[in-house]
Amino acid sequence: MARRRLPPPPVSDEAAMTPELETKSMFSLGGAPAFNRPPVARVAAESAAESALRDVSAELASLRAEGRMVLRLPLEVIEDGWLIRDRIATDPEDMAALTDSLRAHGQRTPIEVAELAPGRFGLISGWRRMVALRSLAPEDARFASVLALVRTPETSAEAYVAMVEENEIRAGLSYWERARVVARAVAGGVFGSDRIALQRLFASASRAKRSKIGSFLGLVTALEGILAFPAALPERAGLELARALEADPTLPDRLRAALQADPPATPEAEQSRISAVLSGHRRAPPPARQVLGPGLWLEAKQGRITLGGPSVDAAFRARLEDWLAAQA
Repeated sequence: MARRRLPPPPVSDEAAMTPELETKSMFSLGGAPAFNRPPVARVAAESAAESALRDVSAELASLRAEGRMVLRLPLEVIEDGWLIRDRIATDPEDMAALTDSLRAHGQRTPIEVAELAPGRFGLISGWRRMVALRSLAPEDARFASVLALVRTPETSAEAYVAMVEENEIRAGLSYWERARVVARAVAGGVFGSDRIALQRLFASASRAKRSKIGSFLGLVTALEGILAFPAALPERAGLELARALEADPTLPDRLRAALQADPPATPEAEQSRISAVLSGHRRAPPPARQVLGPGLWLEAKQGRITLGGPSVDAAFRARLEDWLAAQA
């Protein structure tokens, strides 16, 4: 006997308006209803996400402002000459080694820059790396950009200090280069005097080292543009030349004449010419009598200096004795 299937019971209007029971398939993977999240929970979730995003943005901004975030910048947005560079000479072998290392392994150490304007940066340190990258960029697009830390020096003086300190640590400058950056910084109004520039730029150097840089400062003032290889001038030869310049103001003109007559092709040749000029300076006997004025001269003889002449009378001696007493 076949069973008769009964029709489903009628659905009342009230039951038709009641939603179906929720099943597992109606839940999202997170366990909350995908279609019926409470408004308060949704607002709280969105607020938490926005707060997290703000925190991340603030942390990134802080890292960038403090110079702890490495950026990749196109080479063309970096102004190499923003600061007057302290390094004026590079060893060809060292540069070749640096270029080969970058070609094989890429850039490992970031340069340091300061943001001059939106999208424009001035180079603080890393000049040798920039030179090497610019030489490699035409052969490989990988080198068209540079890894950089953005610093925020408050003054130009701080930027110069950072540049000098980086070069002193990585590869020492010559005494000429050290003195040259002092002279350029003072001439550019970054520091008020040579003494202040020396103290600020080489604060970690010993007093003796700063004194030697100061001696070379006189060479930079007198001989820049005359010497072809100034950065190759050894410390001892430079100090001797500085002393000779103090004793003989005509020495720069004689050096210029000697070097222009037969321009040296190498640093060694230039130093040989300088030595020859200094040897002539040393051989020249000092004048036996130096005229100070009408009827007044100094004589140097057997280690004694004598002041003489018709003007040395009793009144003059009295004035001289009074002056000498005032100096004591």
